[in-house]
Amino acid sequence: MELAAGKWDDGIQRGAAASFALHAIAILLLLLLLPKAEPPLPLPDDGLSVEIVPQAVDSLKMPEPVKAPSPEQAKPEAAKPEAEPAAPVANNPPAAAMPFAPITLPVPKPAEFVEARQLFSDKVLADPRSRRAREALRGLAGSERNLQLCDLEALEQVRRAQPAMAPDALAPYAMAAEKVSGNNVEVKGGAFRSKRKWYNIQFKCELDAGSGKVVSFAFLVGDAIPRDEWQEHNLVADDGAADQ
Repeated sequence: MELAAGKWDDGIQRGAAASFALHAIAILLLLLLLPKAEPPLPLPDDGLSVEIVPQAVDSLKMPEPVKAPSPEQAKPEAAKPEAEPAAPVANNPPAAAMPFAPITLPVPKPAEFVEARQLFSDKVLADPRSRRAREALRGLAGSERNLQLCDLEALEQVRRAQPAMAPDALAPYAMAAEKVSGNNVEVKGGAFRSKRKWYNIQFKCELDAGSGKVVSFAFLVGDAIPRDEWQEHNLVADDGAADQ
């Protein structure tokens, strides 16, 4: 039994050695078949040496921000105007003073006559209260009748044109003589009485030759006549007595 066991141990040892030898041979063959690794190329040497210098702490500070200029600084200065050249001094002699033209005052425009749009003498005579006036006119002829009829027209035109007045008498020749030419009567210096005062009046009157009626009339009322002139022109405040 001991002999058999010893043989068994020797067989195992021999098999293990043979197996190790085969593995070693296989690894060697594998290494031989692999390509050889080329050695690394040496770095080129240019003879320059580099030295790393640490940066100063102050140089690492952040740069200060650039400040924008103020509006006063940014505003460009206005260009100064160039001085104008002095005007050449003329050596001409002073001009002679122009004479002042005389001032002519405007001439006041004369007042215009009022053209009657409606005639009233014929209507007044037709009134029953004018019976005595109609009878008086029948006793007159020619220029005297025409003058009295135009006087009647004048009184009625003033009464209608100026209701504030109440004319009751008329003197066609008070300030200047009247002019009667055929069927035309012109009074330039007449006067009529209203409320115990006398006023200037002018009028132009035309009558129809056939009927003897007034066919056109124009008049102009003037200013009041001063009281101290009444006696000179035979004007009285009342019909009963002369003015004192």
